[in-house]
Amino acid sequence: MKSLTLLAPLLLCVTLLFSSLNVASDSAAEALAILKWKASLQSQNHSVLLSWNTSNDPNTKTSPCAWFGIHCNHADSVTKINLTGYGVKGTLHSFPFSSLPNLAELDLSINELYGIIPHNISQLSKLTYLDLSYNQFSGQIPPEISHLVHLQTLHLAGNQLNGSIPQELGQLKFLTDLAFLSGSIPSELGNMESLSEISLYHNNLSGLIPTSFGDLRHLTVARLYENQLSGPIPEEMGNLNSLVDLELCENQLNGSIPASLGSLSNLEILFLRDNLLSGSIPNEIGNLMKLSVLELDHNNLTGNLPQGICRGGSLEYFTANDNQLTGPIPQGLKNCTSLKRVYLERNRLRGNISEDLGVYPNLKFIELSDNDLYGEVSPNWGLCRSLQSLSIARNNLSGKIPAEIGNSRQIQRLDLSSNHLVGEIPKKISKLTSLLYLFLNGNQLSGSVPLELGLMSKLLHLDLSANQLSKSIPETIGNLSMSFYLNLSINRFSQRIPIQVGKLTTLVQLDLSHNMLSGEIPGEFQSLQSLETLNLSHNNLSGEIPSSLEKLRGLYTVDISYNELQGNKGLCGNARGLPPCTPFSKKGHNSNKTFLVVMFSLLSVSCLLISSIALLFAFKRKKDTDEERQSNARDEIFFSVTPLNGRKLYKEIIRATKDFEAQYCIGKGGYGNVYKAELSSGDVVAVKKFHPLHTGEMADQRQFLNEVRALVETRHRNIVKFYGFCSSAGHSFLVYKYLERGSFASVLSKNEESEKLDWNKRVNIVKGVVNALSYLHHDCSPPIVHRDITSNNILLDLEYEAHLSDFGTAKLLNPDSSNWSNIAGTYGYIAPELSYTMQVTEKCDVFSFGVLALELIVGAYPGEFLSNLSILTAESIPLNNVLDQSLSPPPPEVVNKLIFILKLAVSCLNINPKSRPTMHTVSQLVFDHI
Repeated sequence: MKSLTLLAPLLLCVTLLFSSLNVASDSAAEALAILKWKASLQSQNHSVLLSWNTSNDPNTKTSPCAWFGIHCNHADSVTKINLTGYGVKGTLHSFPFSSLPNLAELDLSINELYGIIPHNISQLSKLTYLDLSYNQFSGQIPPEISHLVHLQTLHLAGNQLNGSIPQELGQLKFLTDLAFLSGSIPSELGNMESLSEISLYHNNLSGLIPTSFGDLRHLTVARLYENQLSGPIPEEMGNLNSLVDLELCENQLNGSIPASLGSLSNLEILFLRDNLLSGSIPNEIGNLMKLSVLELDHNNLTGNLPQGICRGGSLEYFTANDNQLTGPIPQGLKNCTSLKRVYLERNRLRGNISEDLGVYPNLKFIELSDNDLYGEVSPNWGLCRSLQSLSIARNNLSGKIPAEIGNSRQIQRLDLSSNHLVGEIPKKISKLTSLLYLFLNGNQLSGSVPLELGLMSKLLHLDLSANQLSKSIPETIGNLSMSFYLNLSINRFSQRIPIQVGKLTTLVQLDLSHNMLSGEIPGEFQSLQSLETLNLSHNNLSGEIPSSLEKLRGLYTVDISYNELQGNKGLCGNARGLPPCTPFSKKGHNSNKTFLVVMFSLLSVSCLLISSIALLFAFKRKKDTDEERQSNARDEIFFSVTPLNGRKLYKEIIRATKDFEAQYCIGKGGYGNVYKAELSSGDVVAVKKFHPLHTGEMADQRQFLNEVRALVETRHRNIVKFYGFCSSAGHSFLVYKYLERGSFASVLSKNEESEKLDWNKRVNIVKGVVNALSYLHHDCSPPIVHRDITSNNILLDLEYEAHLSDFGTAKLLNPDSSNWSNIAGTYGYIAPELSYTMQVTEKCDVFSFGVLALELIVGAYPGEFLSNLSILTAESIPLNNVLDQSLSPPPPEVVNKLIFILKLAVSCLNINPKSRPTMHTVSQLVFDHI
């Protein structure tokens, strides 16, 4: 008995010994299997994989548990591999699926993996988390993924996968992200009883939404937007009692909104916008007591708005614009104090606006334009202290503008244009010191412009045209130093043009036509270096035309007809006795001469008037009556620097793209899509079409104007060539030269194309970008800061010559201002100081250039090198460690150039902006060393 007692511990030790030997053996086998996959990768020498190696010490066990990105359990068996965002390049053909029996999490997202997803991925039997998103995988999703019965999360977005969603996936518990797929949604997905979230947005899915979705009783989030789904919304969707977020927008869904959606008692977000839905909005929507976001805009909905639409008191965002809704604004909205944004424009709503709306303490944006509303502008708007945008244009409002509106100090946009308002502009409107856009045109306002208007120093756009305003233009208008649009035409202003207008150095359009102004044209106009359009026609101006107008380098059109001016020598035009004008398309942009075109025909004058009024009134729906169609002409402007005139160019673009069909789309972005158009002349152009926007949100409008201003002011071989623009009710777009190879980012993302981009070509791209930025910063007046220098915004022609594009966030630097701004640009390229100073300088572009230059060398976004800028030095990233491994090693004569570019990039990435070189210095250094 005693011997057995002594034997037991001995047997236990032997068992543990053999157990440890087996564990060591299994761990070593896993390590060797992982190393076999590493050997197949093109990025095996990547810095993050350097730790993946066997020990040279024979007494040391080989285990992968200490390797970068690998985690193990207590038995030293691999349970998790995470290499997200580390530039791993290769395939999964040699991945050790069968050798990792305990792997539960595999995250290889945001890399450069390509090829198919192997069928034997099903051998990872314990897998709960699989993320292969944002790689370059192609082919179909293997149905064998359905064998991963423990899988809870599957992310495959951002690849080049095709084919339908396998029916077999219906066996999985959680499906959160599938992207870049085609085909229809299989009804078998309705078998996933435990499904809590499904995200199938931004795909190429088509067909019907299966009625089996109604069986997903635990579903809380369903995002199916940005697809090509058609047919009706299934009534069965009303069975999803757990649903919190339902997004079906941007599809081709038709039929009516099912009343059964009113049963979704937990629903907080409902997106149905941008579809083909018709019929009325069901009253049952009022049963959604938790609803905070309801978007129904851009459909064909008719009938009245439901009375109980805000019954739960939680509604914050409500959009139903661009439908055919009728009737009054429901009483339920009057007391809906939770509202933050309301967009109801471009419908047929009727009713007395004075009675239908209340006081909203949280309201920021409200858009009611283009309806049939009547009544007076309520003084209650002054009690909406959070209000940033109020637009009630093109209705039937009457009465005076209440002085109380000046109490809403946060307003940035006020649009009461094209109504029947009378009386004087209240002096207290000047209390709106945050105001950026003021539209009071097209009313019957009278009296003088209050002197206090000059206190609104942030004003960018002022339109008081087509009223009955009289007396003199106040001198205080010269205080609106940030304005780029000033229209006082079609009024009764008299006396002289105040010389203080010459202080408005940022003006792009100035229209004082159709008044009774007298005296001479002020010589101070020579300061208006940003001016593009000047209309002084139909006044009583006298004296000579100032020669200083010839020095306005940005001026395109001048109309000074129907005045009493003298000294018309050198004028040109279509009138009898004048020589024909040289076409603008043949005039060098840098010439100091500006052609002053005097147009005496009524047709030409009206065209110029349309142009000067219309630029910021795009995106409005056309009306059917003759009178409305005539007024709609004010909403269009066409400009071309090609031999075609603007309207012909517009028609050519519409014809060539078949009214912007998807097949001609070659790129998508946050503010619009880019299309390829072949003109009848054989020329090929790129067309950047801006998304339609809510008038209350000015971001897209600013993007459009910024890009137009920047492009017409610049001419450089390394800046994309600009052909013209259109801003109309139907479309707003810019026309550029088409560059065959697309963006530098797209070339890098394609293996074959990237290999063609050899080291010499990459060096030349650096030179091209440097030349463009040096020109913008040091040769333009005022300087232009691009603010979005990224590999996506560098376009390449057939010879791989670089062309800087996308000036939507560009900023003209005013030396007399602080140039503070909201953050703009692309994350990862933005200078760090912008996050806390918000001050835009040329050094912001210098930092972005540093990121781009490093990206050219690495062949991918250099995220790991930017993670700690404070210790970043050229010595800390030797050239051999960062060279793009997809290319052959550079020849000796190029190595020195790359070393120089690497050092230059690091100097541009200095955390202290004052320590970064200017682009002029960079340009000189590049010229000397490359």
